Amino acid sequence: MGSRLWGLGFVYKNIFLPLDNSKYSNYCIDLAISLTKDFGSHITGSHVYAARLHDNRFRQMESGLPPKYQDEKELQKQRDVHDDLITKGLQIISDSYLDVFENRCKEANVSCSRKMLEGKNYLEIVKDVQTSDYDLVIIGFLGLGEVKKTQIGSVCERVARRIKTDCLIVKNNHIPKKIVACIDGSPNSFGGLKSAIAMARFFSSEVTCVAAFDPNFHYSAFKNIAGVLSDEAGKIFKFKEQERLHEEIIDKGLAKIYQDHLDTAKAIAKDDGFEIKTELLTGKAFEEILKYVERETPDLLVMGRVGVHAAPELDIGSNTENCFRLAKCNVLISGREFVPPLPLRERDGVRGQSNIAWTKEALDLLEKIPPFAKGIVIQIVNDYAVKKGYKEIDVKVMQEARGQMMGKDK
Repeated sequence: MGSRLWGLGFVYKNIFLPLDNSKYSNYCIDLAISLTKDFGSHITGSHVYAARLHDNRFRQMESGLPPKYQDEKELQKQRDVHDDLITKGLQIISDSYLDVFENRCKEANVSCSRKMLEGKNYLEIVKDVQTSDYDLVIIGFLGLGEVKKTQIGSVCERVARRIKTDCLIVKNNHIPKKIVACIDGSPNSFGGLKSAIAMARFFSSEVTCVAAFDPNFHYSAFKNIAGVLSDEAGKIFKFKEQERLHEEIIDKGLAKIYQDHLDTAKAIAKDDGFEIKTELLTGKAFEEILKYVERETPDLLVMGRVGVHAAPELDIGSNTENCFRLAKCNVLISGREFVPPLPLRERDGVRGQSNIAWTKEALDLLEKIPPFAKGIVIQIVNDYAVKKGYKEIDVKVMQEARGQMMGKDK
């Protein structure tokens, strides 16, 4: 149970739990104890209090005090009294929160420790996570400041954006018996699948992998472009040829790529000795995922921190951000990465990379394809060449690959 080997499904060994005594914070304690019992892990509970913040606010209010308190010596006396009372009071509150956590852990016979930090809540939490060896942060999506229209608490959002550690955003205390993992081909999404498999194994849960692609985006873009292009610009852009390219290659190619991601996910699970279900969704990714969650009501949604097209400096992907705000279930944001080895991707017909050489004529033809479509075409042709056992890709192989995708023999 204590192994972290990817092949067996890793284990969360060091769990971090920010606390504020809200109902969502208490849900976090419930889930952390459940995970710790199964994973044999250690939980660190933490509460941040802001004594300096209150001290600064008191100084801002000094000008409004009655005249008898305006003397500098009297002001300093009041500052000292206020600072002493606030600091000790906040420490007592923090201790009380941590006592509840520690007692719950002792009752459940799980390993725990406690931390009391002073400062701005989300900053201190992030600093602690970044300088510690936690491998999972469990945080309530709302805190004590919850109001009716709040989508997500500021502390939860700010922490989720700034850490790379796996982050479980908690909206209820449901044990994850039904898990949905989102796959887009990125290392984070496959790392999330590993997390989902590890949880499912210990909780005897089922896992469904979904992949969503949007075939309508480029149609909307083309329609928009068509309205502003002059006749001359239309000829240069070759609008009709571009539109036909999408109809014949891009849309079907996208479907194939995302189905391949699901096939890879199946191979990963199979290699771990675990069976999963898969489903391909069509439409705007986050919207289709949310619809799926609403329809299937999973206990846990697992998503990669960033997607396959993320820039290096991106903190969190837009699909993940939309889903952790709006999904009604708990959401695990995976910061772990897993790159399936080539033999795994090629098994059972799963797409893999190849080192097949391209002839100059084939490369020249490839250059005529728009940049946004080139990667898809390369993958389709490479797949076809691998499947057929070709040692080289020439124009004829490219035509054959296109013909097979269109359901024609060429």
